[in-house]
Amino acid sequence: MTLSGEHLQQAARSIADSLPGVSNGRPFTETLGVYKVVDKVFLIVTDDPDELIITVKTEPGRGSALRREYSTIVRGRYLDKEHWVSVGAGQGINEDLVEDLADNSYRLVHGSLPRDEQPERR
Repeated sequence: MTLSGEHLQQAARSIADSLPGVSNGRPFTETLGVYKVVDKVFLIVTDDPDELIITVKTEPGRGSALRREYSTIVRGRYLDKEHWVSVGAGQGINEDLVEDLADNSYRLVHGSLPRDEQPERR
């Protein structure tokens, strides 16, 4: 089932909140919810009612494939355009995909942390 912008964001927030060592806040602006593992960003939720999107980290090849497959997945809005994608509601954007993207983003960032700083994964 295709998600609305609000449901897309809620699915991303739910998965992020369930992961170990995650914090969130609004360090840049009131319309950007930023989720971090330790001090590294892995998810941004844009709360602007005109642009209900999430932005996640991904491998460059996967990001390129996602952009080809889904018209509402584009290069990352706020961060490095090669390693980040922004996801909006649209055809084929479902809860499983959003949860996978948010979890994969977390794993990429988590794995880049020094071992002694990595929160223990369940």
